[in-house]
Amino acid sequence: MLSLSLVPSHQIALWLLRGINDVLSPLGLKDNTVAQEIVYVAVILLIALLAGSLLRRLILFMTRKLPVFHTHSWGRTMLEMHTLQSCSHVISPIVFLAFIPFAFDFGPDSKLLTWLYRLCIVYLLVTIAIALNAVLQLWWSLFVNSRNTRNIPLKGILNVCRGIVWIIIAIIAASVLLDKSPTALLAGLGAFSAALLLIFRDSILGFVAGLQLSNNDMVRVGDWIVVPGTDANGSVMDVTLTAVKVRNWDNTIAMLPPHTLVSTSFVNYRGMFDLGARRFVRPIYVDPCSVVATTPEFLRSLAQKYPLMKAQVETALSDNGESLDAAPLQSGMATNLGAFRAYAFAYLKAHPKVAQDQTILVRLMEEVEFGIPVQIYCFTNTTQWIPYEQIHNQIMEHFFVAASDFGLSLCNYSNYINSVTITNPAADKQPQQAVAQQSAAGDEKNQPAGAGHEE
Repeated sequence: MLSLSLVPSHQIALWLLRGINDVLSPLGLKDNTVAQEIVYVAVILLIALLAGSLLRRLILFMTRKLPVFHTHSWGRTMLEMHTLQSCSHVISPIVFLAFIPFAFDFGPDSKLLTWLYRLCIVYLLVTIAIALNAVLQLWWSLFVNSRNTRNIPLKGILNVCRGIVWIIIAIIAASVLLDKSPTALLAGLGAFSAALLLIFRDSILGFVAGLQLSNNDMVRVGDWIVVPGTDANGSVMDVTLTAVKVRNWDNTIAMLPPHTLVSTSFVNYRGMFDLGARRFVRPIYVDPCSVVATTPEFLRSLAQKYPLMKAQVETALSDNGESLDAAPLQSGMATNLGAFRAYAFAYLKAHPKVAQDQTILVRLMEEVEFGIPVQIYCFTNTTQWIPYEQIHNQIMEHFFVAASDFGLSLCNYSNYINSVTITNPAADKQPQQAVAQQSAAGDEKNQPAGAGHEE
């Protein structure tokens, strides 16, 4: 047997048997073969477990003392992942296999010996699978830390390799227990292929989706993604064989099947971060009644208060060779709203936090019921959330204050609602009717005027 050749156990086993016989003699069990076998199995099981534990401690001690495990990245990673300790689990079943044949006098055909031997081999196979998975995990970590500079999600491939290892070990273990050839078991599994496909449906879909995500570079660890129809709106933490883990901005975790990202559309903000510029679009609603024509004197006063407009005002007033004392211009600043748009554009072009190589627009949108939207469209030169919000707020607050200098009134939606309520006769009658219906006395004459509006 292979195990007998690995460990010189013959002499040690005989010594153990003599020692056990000497211990059992005072108890009157000197010639009791069953008692001797039970005690011997318990002793070698204890020896195997102690040998495995001592070896793991020895490996841990040596790896901590050797400088090579601290000066190299692979050594530090091996220590952090306890790879050698995981591989040392194979020692215990090897020791047990080396000593177990000497426990019985029934010969090699003993059923008890055969089943103990098979169970121990299965345990050995499990420890080998644990060791192989530890090596695969170490290789994957080293690859991700050193070569995977694009953060491509490769953990799904690692999980597939782990699954293949466990499937192979399970087939071999089943063949050992059943005393059948692995090829015969594989032939029998062919009949259950449909059931296996149903059982491993999510894993198969996840594996295929993981390959598509990696090959097409659709998502990486650390990307900010938004998946419509789900709660996923945050940073990708991990991509595995069966789930994509997303940390939302409220620190909740959203779990998505990988094939969801392939079969449906989603938004990835990686391009924004790679560009280094973040867009913001905000409307300013202007009261149409405050839009009036400008005069040269009004424009000169604006140019004096806002130096950014000086060149534009001089160019506009001298358009077509006219002097600065000419009539109101015809080049976009004929109204105070046009002058405000010109100033807003000049302000954004001069702002140090606005990306000048990106699109900058100040445009009028289609008029809505509560004002004329003046849309501010530009990009900041930072993608970080807090600085972006600070720049955004500072720009909009400045425009809100500057609008009054241009003679513009900003619309208030609540004022619009109130104005609609006052001018709508039906809206005045409905609250009074509701109060009258709820009155226990039913006397509408006693209701004070305007009570319905106060409610």
